Amino acid sequence: MNNDLIASEKIPVKIFKGSTDASEFVAQEIAALIKNRQQEGRTCVLGLATGSTPTRVYAELVRMHKQEGLSFKHVYTFNLDEYYPIAPDSLQSYVRFMNEHLFNHIDIPKNQIHIPDGTLPKEKVSEFCKNYEKKIDELGGIDIQVLGIGRTGHIGFNEPGSTEKSFTRLVTLDQVTRIDAASDFFGEENVPRKAITMGVGSILKAKRVIMMAWGEGKARVIKKAIEGPVTDQIPSSFLQKHDNCLVVLDDAASSELVRIKTPWVLESIDWNETLIRKAVVWLCQAVDKPVLKLTNHDYMEHGMGDIITEYGSAYQVNIKVFNFLQHTITGWPGGKPNADDTYRPERANPFPKRVIIFSPHPDDDVISMGGTFIRLVDQGHEVHVAYQTSGNIAVFDDDAVRFADFVRDFNDQFGLSKGDGEKFYKKVVESIKQKGPGQNDTPEVLAIKGLIRRGEAKAGGRYVGLPDEQMHFLDMPFYETGAVKKKPLSEEDIKITMDIIEKVKPHQIYAAGDLSDPHGTHRVCLAAVMEAVNRLKNQAWMKDCWVWLYRGAWQEWDIDQIEMAVPLSPEELMRKRRAVFKHQSQKDSAMFPGSDKREFWMRAEDRNHATAEAYNKLGLAEYEAMEAFVRYKF
Repeated sequence: MNNDLIASEKIPVKIFKGSTDASEFVAQEIAALIKNRQQEGRTCVLGLATGSTPTRVYAELVRMHKQEGLSFKHVYTFNLDEYYPIAPDSLQSYVRFMNEHLFNHIDIPKNQIHIPDGTLPKEKVSEFCKNYEKKIDELGGIDIQVLGIGRTGHIGFNEPGSTEKSFTRLVTLDQVTRIDAASDFFGEENVPRKAITMGVGSILKAKRVIMMAWGEGKARVIKKAIEGPVTDQIPSSFLQKHDNCLVVLDDAASSELVRIKTPWVLESIDWNETLIRKAVVWLCQAVDKPVLKLTNHDYMEHGMGDIITEYGSAYQVNIKVFNFLQHTITGWPGGKPNADDTYRPERANPFPKRVIIFSPHPDDDVISMGGTFIRLVDQGHEVHVAYQTSGNIAVFDDDAVRFADFVRDFNDQFGLSKGDGEKFYKKVVESIKQKGPGQNDTPEVLAIKGLIRRGEAKAGGRYVGLPDEQMHFLDMPFYETGAVKKKPLSEEDIKITMDIIEKVKPHQIYAAGDLSDPHGTHRVCLAAVMEAVNRLKNQAWMKDCWVWLYRGAWQEWDIDQIEMAVPLSPEELMRKRRAVFKHQSQKDSAMFPGSDKREFWMRAEDRNHATAEAYNKLGLAEYEAMEAFVRYKF
C-alpha cells in the first residue's frame, strides 16, 4: 500500500521503517527549499520545534552544512515555544536546546534567530507575542513549519481547548504535558506551569507544515489527529484543515492507523501468514470469541472473506492460527533438552546454553523478564547480565545522603581513615544543598548514585542465583552525562557491547526492544546491541546465536507478534516481585516513572497478567502470567 492519502486518513502520511530515514527525508526537503531560495536570491523562513523528535533532522542539517556546504546565511527561524519563566542558559531552555542541536553548528546570523523570551516580565509578554507574529508576517510568513506532537495531541504548547484562531500567547501547561516533561526537570515540581507558544492559527498560516512522530507511545494520538474528527481537544487535528500538510512517521508511530492495523477493511490485500495471524487475533478481540469458535460469518462480516476463499473454511484458518499460538508457549525459554523441538520456539541443543541478558538500566532485567531470567538460571543455563548504563540519574538525593552517612558511620565504627568519612559526608550534603532544580550532580554524588544502582542490581542477580562474575556493568559512555539529555550512540558504546558478546560467545541474547521508552535510553541500548550483533554475525559462534527481544515497563508485544511466551506460576511471579524489590531506590517512587503512577513491579505484573489473559481469551491454556518475546533475525 502506498503513502498517498487514503480513505481513513484526512492528512497525507508518509511512513518510514525507522526515524533515521524519516528524519533524513524531512531534512532533505528543508535543505532543498533553502537551496532553491538561495538560487532565487530570496530568504527562507523556517518554523522550528524542540524535543526529541526533530533532533535527527537538525543533526542531518548540520551534516549537510559541514559536508555539503549548505548555507543558512539567508535563513530566518522562528521557534514554536519556550517555557515561562526560564533562563536561556537553563538546561531545559529551548534556547539552549536549539543552540546545542543546530545554531552553534551552522552559519546562521544570530539576529535571524527568533525564540520566545522566557525571561520577560509578565506584563511585557503580550506585546512580545504580538511583535513575534508581526515579524513572521513581515518576512512573508513561514515557508516550512516543523512540528512534533504531544501525548495530549498538542502542537507547540497548544493544549486541549486551544482553538484554530489562537496565536502566539502565554499558556498554562496541561498536567499530562508537565508529567511528560518531569524527567527533564528532575521532578514534576520543577516544571514551569506556563509557556509562550505560537498558536494553532500561527501554525496554520505556514505555507507548508510537516508533523513528525516516532515510537509506539505516539501511535494512539497520531490516529486521533489523522483519522479522528477535528476538535479542540486534539489540537493537532486542526492540521486536517491545512492544504499543504504532511505527517511523517516511523513504523511504530503508524501502528494504530487503519492502513497498518486493519488494512483488510480498506481494500483487498495479499494475505501472508503474518497478516493472517494479525487479522485473526484482531477478529477474536472484535467479536469476543476464542480462535476455534470463529465462523465463516465472522470473517465475512469483518472484511476478511477473501481469507476463507483462499483457505476453504474458517476451521482451516482457525486451526492454523491456533497451532501457531500454541507453539509459542514454552516453560523452557532456553530450549528443552532431549525433546523434539520441531514446534518449540527455542532449540533443544546446545544444552545448557550461554545466555546474555542486556539490561538498559540496572533493573530492566528483573522488571521486564524476571520470570524468564529465573527460569533460565533454575534450568541450568550459564546466564550473564550486561547492565548497559549506570542508571545514576534515577536516584533521589536523600538516598545519596543516606549512603554517604553510611560511609561516615562505617569509617567511625571500624576506625578506617579517621575523619575522612565525615569530610566526605559533608561534601556530599553541601553539594546537594547548593544544587538548583534540574542542575547536574557533582561527580562524587553521581558516583554514589551509580554505586547504589549497582549494589541493587547485584542483590537482584544474587537473589536469582547469579554469581557475581556473571554480572557485567558496561557503563556505556552515551549515558554518562549526569543529565537527562544523553550523547548520541558512539563507536565506543558499540565496541563495549561487542566486547561482552565476544567474551561470552552466547547461544542466546535477550535485549530490550521497548521503543515506547519515553526517555530514549532503551532505544539507544537496543541500537548498540543490534549494531554489535550485525558486525559480529559472520563469526562462526554467532551462527548459533539467537536474539530475543523483550519489552520494558511501558508496553507489551501484540499477541500476533509474540514468538515465545513463557508462562509463570503464582510462585514464580512472587519470586520475580522479590527480585524487583531488591532495587530499593526505585521502589515506592521512582525518579522517572513517566505518566504511569503505578510502581514498576505493578506495571510489570499487570502486563504479565494481561498477556496471560489475552492468550486465555483466544482459547489457549489459562496461566497466572506470561512474559513475551519476539525473535530478532539478523
